[in-house]
Amino acid sequence: MNSYVFGQTLEGFVAKGYWVSSYNTISDPEKLAAYDKLAAAAVRAAGGRTLSVGARVVAYDAGVAERAVLVEFDSFEQAGAARESKAYQEALAVLADGVERDFRIVEARD
Repeated sequence: MNSYVFGQTLEGFVAKGYWVSSYNTISDPEKLAAYDKLAAAAVRAAGGRTLSVGARVVAYDAGVAERAVLVEFDSFEQAGAARESKAYQEALAVLADGVERDFRIVEARD
């Protein structure tokens, strides 16, 4: 088993990065639809792969069974750079107050 230190590459391993979005409420479906188009293009341009969007959700504990999105990037740093990219910032501006969500960037472990 490899030893692991947050944010470091060990023995050739680069930890993947994931965007994990959990939507609490969707107050403006039109804004969300416009955001989806721009965000999808921004994710592709940044090398991301959308693994799940709007698929079935089962919520446990304090979770909400609303829309969830999972996007994979080749590294945690790539995921962060994609979030800060001009293209994604434009998508966020379109989304504005159309939803309430929890958005996280998560680093995978080996």
